[in-house]
Amino acid sequence: MNAYNDHRIAVAPMMEWTDRNCRAFHRVLSRQALLYTEMVASAAVIHGDRDRLIGFDALEHPVACQLGGSDPAEMVEAARIVEAYGYDEVNINVGCPSDRVQSGRFGACLMKEPGLVAECVHRMKAAVSIPVTVKCRIGVDEQDPEPALDAMADAVADAGVDALWVHARKAWLQGLSPKENRDIPPLDYQRVYRLKERLPDLYIGINGGIADLDAAEKHLEHVDGVMLGRAAYHDPWILARVDSRFHGQADPASDRPAAVAAFREIAQERIAAGMRANQLMRHVLGLFHGVPGARAWRRRLTVDAVKPGAGIEVLDEALQEILDTALDKSPALGQLEMTGAVAS
Repeated sequence: MNAYNDHRIAVAPMMEWTDRNCRAFHRVLSRQALLYTEMVASAAVIHGDRDRLIGFDALEHPVACQLGGSDPAEMVEAARIVEAYGYDEVNINVGCPSDRVQSGRFGACLMKEPGLVAECVHRMKAAVSIPVTVKCRIGVDEQDPEPALDAMADAVADAGVDALWVHARKAWLQGLSPKENRDIPPLDYQRVYRLKERLPDLYIGINGGIADLDAAEKHLEHVDGVMLGRAAYHDPWILARVDSRFHGQADPASDRPAAVAAFREIAQERIAAGMRANQLMRHVLGLFHGVPGARAWRRRLTVDAVKPGAGIEVLDEALQEILDTALDKSPALGQLEMTGAVAS
């Protein structure tokens, strides 16, 4: 079996969200979930500030770097740099529908050029030893998803791709914003299932609108992996049972306060090194989703973390406030109530 099959749950690459601070926080919730960077242009990796763009910490493993690009020589050079930085995987973005990405001839518009994507895969595979994967849509614009997705999958499979992650929606390159492209085109999970049935030996992962681990488990009856996106960001506690449920391993955080304590160590070190508190705190806003006091938690972190000189005390005070709220509402449970979402 391909070693890539160990990756059952992943957190999707999300622009402006899955930066190194977000990934560090997600890692205190799950040691096994595969994490992705934000998409970074191949040209930027080659010519830009690499430490800022693709720098990461060892605690983030397993972690993949997603590249946006379509020039095979450039993609090869960027993949070599990504591998040298220590990433566990390099992924090609064939799904982003933004105008800026289209103008650079990468992202979802590449659904129309499966041969070019396959050439990138083939040449990258020859240049690096880490897995080379692709994340795509089921089609774009007026494409019929049946032949469009088959053409992409067949091309990259023949080129030796290690995995194909499929966002189970079309992308509309004209007329819809990137945000609308995440909601308006209907989801078609069955199309991805059919692809897996046709290509049983290719790792196929599914993405798009998957809200929780129950839904993920159902998808895993049909495909090899599930990629969680906005759900994992807005309600990150759903990641906290990935390790026990899908890997038979102990979960790193017993409850939400324990997750805060683990992240606190990371945040304190980074703030001491000069990072602004809000760069860290914004990623933990959803941790207490559905728990009494969650609104106050979000408000305190949002308001206080941007104040001049804000430090780790912002996190400490927010945690104490939500613990006090939980005790007030259910004295018999106290912190135990933090282990699961409850109605506000």
